Amino acid sequence: MHDEHVSAGAGGSGGTRSAIGGRLFVGELTTGTLIAAAIAVCVGQVGLAIPAVLNGLFQLDLGTSASQLTWISDAFLVPMTLLELTFGVLGDLFGRKRLLVGGALLMALGELVSVLTPGSGSSTDTRVAVLWIGQALAGIGAGALFPTSLAIVAAATHNARERGRVISIYAAALSTGGFVSPVLGGLLAKLKWGSDPNASWRWAFVAVGVLALISAVVSFLAARDSSSPAGRSLDWPGQITIAIGLFALLFGVIEAPTAGWGSTQVIVAFVVGVVFVAAFLAVEGRTRSPLLRLELFANPAFAITALVTVLGMFAFLGTAYASSIRLSSIQGFSPLKTSIAFVLIQGFALVLLPLISYLMPRVNPRWLLGGGFALIAIGDWWASTVGVSSLSIGPIVAPLAVVGIGFAFAISSVTAVAVNTVRIQFAGMASATTSLLRDLGFTLGPAIIGAIALSRAASDIHHKVSSSPALTHALNAFYGSVAHAPAAARPALAAAVGAVRSGPLGANAVPATTVANGHTMALNPIKHVAFHALGSAYSFGYVVCACAAGVAAVLVLAVLRADPHHDADELAEAESRGLAAPAGG
Repeated sequence: MHDEHVSAGAGGSGGTRSAIGGRLFVGELTTGTLIAAAIAVCVGQVGLAIPAVLNGLFQLDLGTSASQLTWISDAFLVPMTLLELTFGVLGDLFGRKRLLVGGALLMALGELVSVLTPGSGSSTDTRVAVLWIGQALAGIGAGALFPTSLAIVAAATHNARERGRVISIYAAALSTGGFVSPVLGGLLAKLKWGSDPNASWRWAFVAVGVLALISAVVSFLAARDSSSPAGRSLDWPGQITIAIGLFALLFGVIEAPTAGWGSTQVIVAFVVGVVFVAAFLAVEGRTRSPLLRLELFANPAFAITALVTVLGMFAFLGTAYASSIRLSSIQGFSPLKTSIAFVLIQGFALVLLPLISYLMPRVNPRWLLGGGFALIAIGDWWASTVGVSSLSIGPIVAPLAVVGIGFAFAISSVTAVAVNTVRIQFAGMASATTSLLRDLGFTLGPAIIGAIALSRAASDIHHKVSSSPALTHALNAFYGSVAHAPAAARPALAAAVGAVRSGPLGANAVPATTVANGHTMALNPIKHVAFHALGSAYSFGYVVCACAAGVAAVLVLAVLRADPHHDADELAEAESRGLAAPAGG
């Protein structure tokens, strides 16, 4: 016997979900709870995604190195990913409403710290460290919002049909945050912050902090609390081992593009990660109240869903990253124009909400999930055939729209399948695990696609330079030009040489010619080589994403069997009564 406790907030009267005769009952999901959960996950996604359009301003204002710049975004993402399982337990133990309110307030605090990053009078290391701290605090807050917002709606639904409908709304809110954030960041970047033209990135964090405060207020006033404390307790050995293991793995993936996949620090990170993840699995198999019930993965539907979640989300955010680099760093579009790509690939979840809500309880989830991943694969393959020479966003619109439609179906159904495959008392754990796997895929996408694309581009540039004596001579002359330049022009020329030496993106950022004393002069001899090498390399990145999404689609359509009309509790009840549940297809 166990109880799923539900108490009233302003959104409606309270009720209790209890096991009676093997069946679980719960009061209706209130509109206030659904709105609070949708706002919470939307705000969390805005906070996660908004630094992507601000990287140029970060670099100009703070003078960051490439590694420091990468960790500004990852300071948010890594603690969020590491702590999601623990927040799933805390919500089960102490109430999910508390975590919705507390997570949003912590996000607001983190964004405030980020806004208060010291000015140019402080050193780069000090300024970046403060920004890291602020983003880490905000990331911890988001780590509470993501699994808790899903669990609080999943635990208050009666069955798979109802759960599918509300989770499609949840997924639309998640995607809304994803496409609103770059547009918001692009617009706010046009505002001035004091006298420093490069400090306008602070307005974006002000906006996220205000949104987080609104989320906290709505959750406090409207959400109905719920918990599932039976058999749950804090698993400190599990949390410590999984935190170290996942951090080491993520550190290795993030640092590999800069340090090299074969470098000592990356290899050590991967070894430490594998050892501690193995220790986590050993701990979880022996503890009485595990952070993650390994038997969840004995359920074929949940295990397959877990794998395809990582593959599919890797493909999706890898696509978003490749599109962002293509449009901004390679083709040179503004942050606001670049945000069109994010609207296309995430906005369809909102546009298609009525259709997805209609289909979720009526169509086998594997068709929606597999079809969604198949569309992502088709869109990525199509995008890989679009060259970068045409300096227009038009040719890439249709492929990204196909990816966006696929993501709309996949993000809704993958969440519903994962939660429906477990008993309701494990909804918090299942939702936290699904959030963890989704964000792990999100983390791996940009890191791996970036590493593959930049390595290919660098190799292509090296091959073309080394095979052309004229180009080799011109590049060496460019490198040596600093010593012969007038004193006034030497710092700018040295910066240009340093950028070209830094790698393919730097080589593409320095123009081929410059104007001096009214005359056009040659500057960067490998500008066009770098441009085409990067275009080809990131097109290959789309191919990698297409392959990952294609594998996920095949696994879902060929292997996964999920009942579209019955969740794990309903199937258990049917089994206890000796009734055969309808086949899921």
